[in-house]
This record gives sequence, structure tokens and C-alpha cells, in this order.
Amino acid sequence: GYIGSHTTRLLAERGEKIIVLDNLGLGHREAVVSPGVEFVHGDLGDAAVVEAMFSANRIEAVLHFAAFAQVGESMAEPLKYYANNVAAPIVLLDAMRRHAPRRFIFSSTAATYGNPVRVPMDETHPQEPINPYGLSKLMLERILADCGTAWGLDHVILRYFNASGCSEDALIGEDHTPESHLIPRALMAAAGTAPPLTVFGNDYPTPDGTCVRDYIHVLDLAEAHAMALAYLRSGGASVACNLGTGTGVSVQEIISLAESVSGKPVPRTCGPRRAGDPPSLVAD
Repeated sequence: GYIGSHTTRLLAERGEKIIVLDNLGLGHREAVVSPGVEFVHGDLGDAAVVEAMFSANRIEAVLHFAAFAQVGESMAEPLKYYANNVAAPIVLLDAMRRHAPRRFIFSSTAATYGNPVRVPMDETHPQEPINPYGLSKLMLERILADCGTAWGLDHVILRYFNASGCSEDALIGEDHTPESHLIPRALMAAAGTAPPLTVFGNDYPTPDGTCVRDYIHVLDLAEAHAMALAYLRSGGASVACNLGTGTGVSVQEIISLAESVSGKPVPRTCGPRRAGDPPSLVAD
């Protein structure tokens, strides 16, 4: 996947021995670009596959990126999200319990906070998700805490705000089908390689009426995972951390920036608000 591939590449370049497990439902085999990285085609909810991986290797830590992550889809298909984002990782955690690796780094999300009661949002902000995607992530956060209490699972929960960008050599980057993320969609619309961009709501209580988000570069996200791994190796206690920049940017501002850097207009239409979208999500 998008963030997992960048993190895998960074860690491999720093000498880590890595095994990637991916069912390729949304990820891409060619995104594993570093030599020496072992690839296993399978699902983390398949107990036999996961058991074989742990039996054949001395796994020290697990970094978990394998989640469905579309807010709108989660509203329409909640069971799909609970099955993949909650039930499947339980299979993984059960194997960890039996095989004794005690370090887990989890891709969580700012969507666990729900509608902001204050902006910017720190890690003590109330967690009241307003969509099944955010709730599925919060469920796994709570499961990790319970596993920590029950059998000593040390974990770092990383609550991403909005991931963006690609590797500096553009060898890997955003590669979703269909592409749903705002920045690539705006650039594709400007280039004429995608239909006009739909802006979901222009009547939010924000300065220009469009949603405000905190965009963090994917290479910074990858670096945060490397830091989290080093932190757990040094004996750090379980912790939850926001990953953001502290700067909010609206949908309209992203469109204006895309037009500025491309020198072309971004064709767009305005649609209704999407269910489950908070007006503003900005990290402290």
C-alpha cells in the first residue's frame, strides 16, 4: 500500500530485514522496490498464513498498515470495514501472543477523534468517531491497550492526519484505483487525465466553506514509523501520537495550489457534503 511501501523502503535502506504480507487487494506488488525484502502474498486474517510466517521467522516487531480507509465507503459498507480493520488484525495479534514478538506499530487515524471540540487537536482530544472507518481504528486502539495489559504488548499508535506526496525519485507514490485522494485528483483533473474534481460541500463552518485538513508528507510518516520502532526497541512505554504538521489547508486552497504549480485550471463541480466528514481536522 501507499504508506507501507514508503516505510518498507526507508527501513530496508537502513538495513532492516523485512517481510511484507499483502493480499494485493489494494496494494501493488511492484511497490516493494527494495532488494532483499521478502514478499508473502496472503491475508492477515488467514490464520494459517500468519502462523506459517511466525513459525518460519524470528519476527521482532510488526508494523500494521493493512486497512480499508475510505470514509464514504465505510458509511455504506460498515461490515467490510469491521471485518478487515478489526477482525483480521485480531488473527495477527493472536499469533503474536503465541510467538512472543511484543512490539506493534499501528496506523491509526485522526478520524478516531470525530468532530473536533477544539482545533488544533492533541492526543487528549475526546475520541468519538462519526464513521465506521474511524470507529474501526479506535476499536483496534482499545484492543491493543487490552493486549498490553493482558500479555505485555508494547505498542505505538500513530494517528495520521492526511497523508500526501511521494518518494523524491517518484518510484513509488499514491496509486489507488480509482484515485480518491484530493491532491492527485486535483492534479489529474488539471492534466485532463481524470474527470472534473468534485468538491464535497462548500458550506462548512470554515473560512472558505470547504473542509480543512492537515496534510503530512508520506516520507515524514515513514520516518515516524522508524522513530517508533527505535522508541520501542529502547524500552519506551506504549503511547499514542498524532502525525501532522499543525497547519490546516482547505480543499479550495489545495485546488488553488494545484492550479498554481501546474499552470492549468482544475475543472471542478460542487457536490453535497459526504456523510462522516468533519469540517476541520488539524493536529496540535
